[in-house]
Amino acid sequence: MLTSAFMRRPGFLLLSGLSVLCGCIVYGQQAQPIPGPLPTFTRVRPIAPPATPLPSEAASANITRFAFIAYGDTRCDCRVPEGADARRLLPAKPETEPDHRAVIDALLEKVKTLNGGPDRVRFVVQSGDAVWRGPDSERWNDVFTPIVERVTKGANLPFFFVPGNHDVTGMPAGDPDHSIGLHNTLSAVSKLIPPEGSPRRLAGYATFSIAFGNTFLIGLDSNIPGDVTQLAWVSDQLDHLDKNRYKNIVVFMHHPAFSSGRYSGASSSQLLPNGTPVAAGGLSPQALVIRGLYMPLFRKHHVKLFLAGHDHLFDHWTEHYTRDGRAHRLDQIISGGGGAPTYVYTAEPDLREYETLAAADHVRVEHVARPGPKLEDNPHHFLVVYVDGEKLSVEVVPSHGTYTPYNGKSRIDLQP
Repeated sequence: MLTSAFMRRPGFLLLSGLSVLCGCIVYGQQAQPIPGPLPTFTRVRPIAPPATPLPSEAASANITRFAFIAYGDTRCDCRVPEGADARRLLPAKPETEPDHRAVIDALLEKVKTLNGGPDRVRFVVQSGDAVWRGPDSERWNDVFTPIVERVTKGANLPFFFVPGNHDVTGMPAGDPDHSIGLHNTLSAVSKLIPPEGSPRRLAGYATFSIAFGNTFLIGLDSNIPGDVTQLAWVSDQLDHLDKNRYKNIVVFMHHPAFSSGRYSGASSSQLLPNGTPVAAGGLSPQALVIRGLYMPLFRKHHVKLFLAGHDHLFDHWTEHYTRDGRAHRLDQIISGGGGAPTYVYTAEPDLREYETLAAADHVRVEHVARPGPKLEDNPHHFLVVYVDGEKLSVEVVPSHGTYTPYNGKSRIDLQP
């Protein structure tokens, strides 16, 4: 008998009381032939790493000026018919990521430009939603992997990835579809992120940290923000970090703490061109957990930059706060413009309760740059994060044309 986990892979619909025997679906005593051929298991092949890996922490200790690139949300617009089950027998539309390819075209051109000067690009981080449905191996092997290998093999750049909800299906941890999606995600990035057993990797999770020069980055799985093991590991990494060396701390995950786009929590009757309601996403439960568990932790350790995706647009917030008698800032930038279908501005989120709960740190949230109300106002893009000592700057680079979200400029310094 095939296992229930196997039946819940793409190609099978799991129904109450359904079992699979000898190539037939049995409903009570009546056998029905399975429509189409039996599915076969296809392994997700690892994305090829760069020929030159990221230098060891010791080897890069004296580097204080460089750049890295960040972006997210590259999956196709492969929506299932209205009311259909994502686990139905017929697969969703094939994965196509032409806009992701265009982003990578622009990214590679930017790398060539920067590598001729002092701000050499050292690595790329991606904040999730690589593909429409992570359990479908062909979406990785046939589309996402070849595109990313233009970065790793073609440009010889390290590439670090954390899972989005589409990669692990949005189902809860322990669900077979979630497990298969996570397995495929970890298979794809197995040669890119720190290996199992590394002190910079949480065993069994897509959670890790990387260190280069004077900058420390943590990538975590925001699909499970309430997971106590992950939270404890992240806390331990920050508690034992050499703050004399690592002056800049950056975190990246899929879900933001707040947004003014589809996941703002505000309602809207406006529709996108594909018929999707602008505000259909609602406030994600992950955002609430991130606000309650991770934002206080980030303030405690003076994280400077929080990179996220999930909303398919560009959105920049700054959290001003006071600790130990000093003013600090924590910038949260949503860069979900890696090629997924574009979202637009919905409304300002209600952050009054959040600021009240963070009153001990005198938190004040500023909306630095917001998305536009029309699709054409929100181009596909990536970020260049410039590191110069303790100073961070961010530039937004569109895949086509120009984009100047900072009052007519494309770049901003992140200073208290």
